[in-house]
Amino acid sequence: MRHLDLRVSGVVQGVFFRASTSDKAKELGVRGTVRNEPDGSVRIEAEGTDEALERFLDWCRVGPPAAVVENLEVTEGVVRGLDDFRVTF
Repeated sequence: MRHLDLRVSGVVQGVFFRASTSDKAKELGVRGTVRNEPDGSVRIEAEGTDEALERFLDWCRVGPPAAVVENLEVTEGVVRGLDDFRVTF
């Protein structure tokens, strides 16, 4: 089990990025949160197995069809034992 903190920037707000991220995370068994940031980026906390997180990161590098991901910052964090994936505000 690993914990990653992600910051996704580009055209990532107003393109269903949060809802699509939640759907993909649940499909892969990744737990965590996703939220919009005031600077136009999207923040994601993600916990899961190495394999699930690698597949999740691959998806985050592209995002949903209307998104244009310009940058993905990934930081390793401390596992918190999150129990689901949700959109936060």
